[in-house]
Amino acid sequence: QVQLVESGGGLVQAGGSLRLSCTASGRTFSSYAMGWFRQAPGKEREFVAAISWGGLSTKYEDSVKGRFTISRDNAKNTAYLQMNSLKPEDTAVYYCAASTEVASEENEYNYWGQGTRVTVSS
Repeated sequence: QVQLVESGGGLVQAGGSLRLSCTASGRTFSSYAMGWFRQAPGKEREFVAAISWGGLSTKYEDSVKGRFTISRDNAKNTAYLQMNSLKPEDTAVYYCAASTEVASEENEYNYWGQGTRVTVSS
């Protein structure tokens, strides 16, 4: 089992930045690829970004490329999502998840956190 806890969400103005953290406990964090997903009000959950277990491979959804950066620190059992140039349409609950490989499909992920809310005001 892997337990994931997100933090770092909050209210920010458009153009601002936030850094989300996802701290893992349980089985070896460094053996898992990590992903971030988000669910906006009234919409389905969607893929945001993913990173391989060693951090060498990353993948992003098109709308966040150049604005968001996913990273990880295996010594701290933590994955991060640095979000810059935030837009109102980035408002959502953000979830981190663990998988055996870098993937954009939800069903590839075995473990999920409870989510952290991000609100971007215009």
